Amino acid sequence: MLVLSRKAGEGFLIGDDIIIKIIEAKGGAIRIGIEAPRDRKIYRQEVYDKIKEQNVAAAHWESLDLDALSSKIVTRKK
Repeated sequence: MLVLSRKAGEGFLIGDDIIIKIIEAKGGAIRIGIEAPRDRKIYRQEVYDKIKEQNVAAAHWESLDLDALSSKIVTRKK
């Protein structure tokens, strides 16, 4: 992990197209500005972790679930 010290108004670049700027630091919180191309997805860590968790849960199938789905498909074809 790269650790940087920055003051309000200072920033850093990630690659050639992402600029991270420290907007304000007060009361134990830091406000950060991010300039990035619109096609880049930017998530807060806790949101990303929740999305990842939900994707794993959605991809997990039980054999009983598959049996129930199969029986519904067979029923529709008749």
